[in-house]
Amino acid sequence: MPIPRQWVTTAFTFDGYRVAANRGVVRGITVRSRNIVANIGATIQTLFGGNITLYTELCERAREEAFQFMLEHAAAAGANAIIGMRYDANDVAPGVTEVLAYGTAVVLEPPPPPR
Repeated sequence: MPIPRQWVTTAFTFDGYRVAANRGVVRGITVRSRNIVANIGATIQTLFGGNITLYTELCERAREEAFQFMLEHAAAAGANAIIGMRYDANDVAPGVTEVLAYGTAVVLEPPPPPR
């Protein structure tokens, strides 16, 4: 079962919790290409300006998939949270993009009660 989304942050701490164990860097990666139909539709959208929704949807799907893979990788490492989460993207070939979601898998625990 993957890490719940609410236990992922771009920060390096979770208020009210302490990092009890570091499970290392985890990542999720997906490589996506544009299809000819999307390219034609996007070309038409560029003629009118504004948000190119076909590409926006493609990018969002790629980020979501990479994010899910990262959550699964963290759970497999024995973590219950991810800190320092980031995205990265690179062109692999013309029309082909790699999307990477990464962060540090950790085990969080509530702090001990005050004495």
